[in-house]
Amino acid sequence: MAEPPKGDEEDGGAAFVLQSKGEWWHAGFHLTTAIVGPTILTLPYAFRGLGWGLGFMCLTVMGIVTFYSYFLMSKVLDHCEKSGRRHIRFRELAADVLGSGWMFYFVIFIQTAINTGVGVGAILLAGECLQIMYSNISPHGPLKLYHFIAMVTVIMIVLSQLPSFHSLRHINLCSLLFALGYTILVVGACIHAGTSENAPPRVYSLEPKKSARAFSAFTSMSILAAIFGNGILPEIQATLAPPATGKMVKGLFMCYSVIFVTFYSAAVSGYWVFGNKSNSNILKSLLPDSGPPLAPTWVLGLAIIFVLLQLFAIGLVYSQVAYEIMEKKSADVRQGMFSKRNLIPRIILRTIYMIFCGVLAAMLPFFGDINGVVGAIGFIPLDFILPMLPYNMEYKPPKSSFTYWINVSIMVIFTGAGMMGAFSSIRKLVLDANQFKLFSSDVVD
Repeated sequence: MAEPPKGDEEDGGAAFVLQSKGEWWHAGFHLTTAIVGPTILTLPYAFRGLGWGLGFMCLTVMGIVTFYSYFLMSKVLDHCEKSGRRHIRFRELAADVLGSGWMFYFVIFIQTAINTGVGVGAILLAGECLQIMYSNISPHGPLKLYHFIAMVTVIMIVLSQLPSFHSLRHINLCSLLFALGYTILVVGACIHAGTSENAPPRVYSLEPKKSARAFSAFTSMSILAAIFGNGILPEIQATLAPPATGKMVKGLFMCYSVIFVTFYSAAVSGYWVFGNKSNSNILKSLLPDSGPPLAPTWVLGLAIIFVLLQLFAIGLVYSQVAYEIMEKKSADVRQGMFSKRNLIPRIILRTIYMIFCGVLAAMLPFFGDINGVVGAIGFIPLDFILPMLPYNMEYKPPKSSFTYWINVSIMVIFTGAGMMGAFSSIRKLVLDANQFKLFSSDVVD
């Protein structure tokens, strides 16, 4: 069996970062920020590798499976809490239920990959948003993408000093409203573009070669997995004031209500207008490099501002696991959260982490490809495979039961999809490597 976690009296990550003070709606805000982000603007891009029929099917299946997965994980956490084994971290839950010390480190590795990937992606996309606004105001201005990434990184360094996950609850409520706001604006812009005289030609054909079509499909599935991915549900549930039993399910229903409204509308409207020419950021399709904007500039400008503001919240949410890992040992819980002893290491460590993410974002501007790789090697194992295994081991459903075989089937199917998605996403990343230089001013699709 894995070693039991140390008590909170020695654990700065638990005492400070993962404070358990929230209500169910706070968990709903955190979940929505973790899942419903500007990655939904990538949905038309994912559809271009799948087409209408398979795109709808994959989007729906991913939604159903992730909701089911998160529901099972929440039930396992509740079950452990009732038996006196409350877990506030994914890695501790996996190590305890699965009875394996190596699983503890496997989850740390995967979560680190996810957190870093999302942190890099959030900073990169925020920098791109600033670049889009700048290039429309000053088309021949001297500033490059990496300048805007540096600006975003500085803002993230300041915001990262908010000490606990719970302290983000109001920011994440605003994040939820921003997501609804820019989705409405983008859908309206796509409808306007599709019905205007300058509407682009609509071509929905897939890759002509079967091998290329298969690779594109698996890459798109990986992107969808990243879009639906979470990977930090136990940490979000840890922010709930105990007993947490049943509260997370309410938060899940809030989150998936927003998902239903935003995901389908963005995917359908964007792919309907741009087809297989959809960009990895639909806003760039609406603001082509050559020719006039395909929608009113004030609509697109407001959408970009909403996206930019939400990206700060997303970067903060996914950095919490990194912070609690750092502060598990660096903080002294015997002294106050804002004591000099704890404040100085917090500022230094969080600043270094954000600078690291910012430098990677400037060096490797692969937004669409990053989504695919992170989805395949990160979100698929944590969100589509692992939750089923702890449920089967903790609740022990009969091997002849429908639940048992549904869980096993999901694990097998998504293990295969994850392996193929990882191969195809990394393949695309390697192919796209020829299209850019370090610190390029263009984001590679």
